[in-house]
Amino acid sequence: MIAQVVFNLPVNKAFDYLVPSDWGARLKPGMRVAAPFGKRRLVGAVIRLQPASRIPHLKTLLRVLDPRPVLEPEAFRLAHWLAGYYGCSIGEACAAIVPSSLRLRAQRAQDESPAAAPAASPAAAPALTAQQTQAMAHLEAALHRGRPATVLLHGVTGSGKTELYLRTIASALKAGRSAIVLVPEIALTPQTIDRFRERFGDEVVLWHSRLSARQRSTQWQHLLEGRSRIVVGTRSAVFAPVVRLGVIVLDEEHDPSYKQDQSPRYHAREVAIARARMSRAVVILGSATPSVESYHEATRGGFALLELTERVQGRPLPRVEVVDMRQEWARQRRAGLFSTRLALALRQVVDLKEQAILLLNRRGFARVVQCQTCGAAIRCSQCAVPLIYHASVRQLVCHYCNTRQAIPETCPACHRGYLRLRGSGTERIESELHRLFPASGIGRMDTDTTRSRDSHRRLYDAIKTRELDLLVGTQMVAKGFDLPQVTLVGVVSADTALNLPDFRAGERTFDLLTQVAGRAGRGDRLGQVLIQTFCPQHYAIQAACRHDYQAFYRAEIAMRKRLKLPPFVHLIELTVQGSRAPKVQAAAEALKKAIIEAAPRPSRRDPSRRGSAASRGDGGHRIEILGPAPHRVARLRRTIRWHLVLKGRSVDSMMRVVRRAMGETRRLHGLPVSVDVDPL
Repeated sequence: MIAQVVFNLPVNKAFDYLVPSDWGARLKPGMRVAAPFGKRRLVGAVIRLQPASRIPHLKTLLRVLDPRPVLEPEAFRLAHWLAGYYGCSIGEACAAIVPSSLRLRAQRAQDESPAAAPAASPAAAPALTAQQTQAMAHLEAALHRGRPATVLLHGVTGSGKTELYLRTIASALKAGRSAIVLVPEIALTPQTIDRFRERFGDEVVLWHSRLSARQRSTQWQHLLEGRSRIVVGTRSAVFAPVVRLGVIVLDEEHDPSYKQDQSPRYHAREVAIARARMSRAVVILGSATPSVESYHEATRGGFALLELTERVQGRPLPRVEVVDMRQEWARQRRAGLFSTRLALALRQVVDLKEQAILLLNRRGFARVVQCQTCGAAIRCSQCAVPLIYHASVRQLVCHYCNTRQAIPETCPACHRGYLRLRGSGTERIESELHRLFPASGIGRMDTDTTRSRDSHRRLYDAIKTRELDLLVGTQMVAKGFDLPQVTLVGVVSADTALNLPDFRAGERTFDLLTQVAGRAGRGDRLGQVLIQTFCPQHYAIQAACRHDYQAFYRAEIAMRKRLKLPPFVHLIELTVQGSRAPKVQAAAEALKKAIIEAAPRPSRRDPSRRGSAASRGDGGHRIEILGPAPHRVARLRRTIRWHLVLKGRSVDSMMRVVRRAMGETRRLHGLPVSVDVDPL
């Protein structure tokens, strides 16, 4: 017997292996095996068994790793969709679906369809508002229709979206189906898992990257055998092997954390919609600030649109005030981190024994270490970025490759100037809070303070039990926390995202400001939000101050349409990497030429044929090529990077051209090429 095996490699083909004769009927498609591959030993997935091979002198498989198939037929269909849409290999897609650390025990019992569960206890479920009742009727109808559907649930912060998730999942369980709930950050899983376990008990399992290998294997087995039917987790939980999937929830669906940054570079929203099609399930996309792409799709009728415009129990949205830092700096020669207005508001919160959240979406103490004499900034020797000073470890740190070094006494460039710390991060904000309020409990939530396995749980519990009065953090603090004692939110700088070279800068700023503002005033006391900015008239900041998504969307969609940007086109970013700059640039130029040659010439009648030589058509769809150019991070871990971007109406059309240009492997002139479909 011959097994066809795929590996987690950028090679879009399967490899034939001999199956040892003493394995009998033990090996089945969907199981993982250890196999010799050149001089290495790799883990691969068996995609089919066949009686013969055209290839002579085959190698023999070494070991079966699974007691039962971990890739069911639906998972294989999803892997093929992933490979087709995102331009990865089948092996890479299978590896994304099944964790490499997974080790299953022999199955204890026969799989059965899960028994129907009772509905949620009325005592546990609060009464619904009129808007929630209307939305719930639509969700239940979609669930019981038995057809795939995608619903965009656009509700202001505190409008009760989570209660609708809980009730829809209760209906799915009652019908003998299962559910997946995705949250964008690990920081949100302790709070979310608590709410779901209060309602559903042991039906709920947790899934994210901080689980140990043993925890991961146990959770997977419970799901595979139907013993647990609700998964709460981050983006990879979209692949969880639940039995009879009925509902997939993406909370905070706008969040960029749902996009994977390694091959396959999938977006959990698109995977959820594709999986729901295969399972005849319902996808609920929930957000107070839906992504422009999702809201545009809802306005076109592709998604159903449900809107919740009021907070539960009639609570008002917080008052938002903009602090113009231009005036602050005009009044004071050297303005501090906090404006006079924000410093006074923090003092009032401390005196009244309430809680406050401060947002600065930059970690570290100082963003730049710069010479006062020659002006040179200390940069990473491996990456083309400045090093960030972290006071907690007294080191300069690269946030890309984690290179660390002590601060030199004098400038390494001119050897005579003294160095000065410029710019601020969350560490510096925390330090300033300790100076101003030494008797208060102060915490920080960013990547540096949440590295250990239970750190998110400890921080969440400390805030909930009032051990902390003031919390400073990056975007983590803006997402989904329901903390009734928080009455003040301060945004130290609203301009950090606005200054990025990204057409989504306005959207990112609006999302972050609106979401963090929603953390205030969720209890009985009115919330207040103070936003410090040098750009008070920017449309994203103005719309966030008014909690006005529609005003933001109108301005944003007009800009996107004028510049032919998503959602009116799709983008594919191709990045060439190598150790020598001339060779990388030459390969990028060759890739552009290969794409132009691979794209069919438009017909005479095709109006899209007009334009630059970098534009070609495929199947009637015009493809525009931007670049090649140095990547926005031109050197990363000593690797030189050049990229080009394809713009077109159809991902399928563009991917056909990319495959023709590169062949079976994602390489050109011997250099690797990464493919990112719908890059963020």
